[in-house]
Amino acid sequence: MQKIMIVEDDTKIAEYLSSYIKKYGYETIVASDFERIVETFREANPDLLLLDINLPSYDGYYWCRQIRKESICPVIFISARTGEMDQVMAIENGGDDFITKPFHPDIVLAKIRSLLRRAYGEYATKQEERVLSQDGLSLYPERFELQFGNKMTQLTKKERDIIESLLTRYPRVSGRQDLLEKLWDEEAYVDENTLNVNMARVRKKFLELGIEDAVETVRGAGYRLRVTWKEEKA
Repeated sequence: MQKIMIVEDDTKIAEYLSSYIKKYGYETIVASDFERIVETFREANPDLLLLDINLPSYDGYYWCRQIRKESICPVIFISARTGEMDQVMAIENGGDDFITKPFHPDIVLAKIRSLLRRAYGEYATKQEERVLSQDGLSLYPERFELQFGNKMTQLTKKERDIIESLLTRYPRVSGRQDLLEKLWDEEAYVDENTLNVNMARVRKKFLELGIEDAVETVRGAGYRLRVTWKEEKA
């Protein structure tokens, strides 16, 4: 059963959409915490997202940009805004389609079906899952998983971003400034201590897989991946 996530702060509209979509065999998840949209998205792992633009705290454009950093899930914006520039902004911020309020539920359903066919069905372009590997260590960025042998550990977005940088740059150094910029999006203020804390967490993730001393600190430059597990086998 395909899953549709609904992000709409008007509870009557959200419940109406959910009820209507369910009648046609879809599962729905209605977001309730508008400060944790990305976290709810990760937990739900939906096949399609219906996203309002006018939301508390941050607008739908912001949340779509955050989601696009880690997912290509189809996104349909639903909004009372009717200007052409709003539709342009929706597409430029990662949306796939735009529906204006008031809407007919059959139009919403038709667009959902169309996007799901294009993304996963008969019209879908087959995409291989991205995997970054180094001597038996494998990072699955879209799954937020790091695997070594028969051991697997879950990662936060920050941990995933740092490990991805280390693997991509190996055997070169990942610069401190580059890593700080990766953390900037989710922190109001980022300093050297923020990076140190996150690197400590990354090291713990390697330890969970039985790998010691996997991250080397290069003074004045940044961090480098050390393939210590290869040395142990030699």
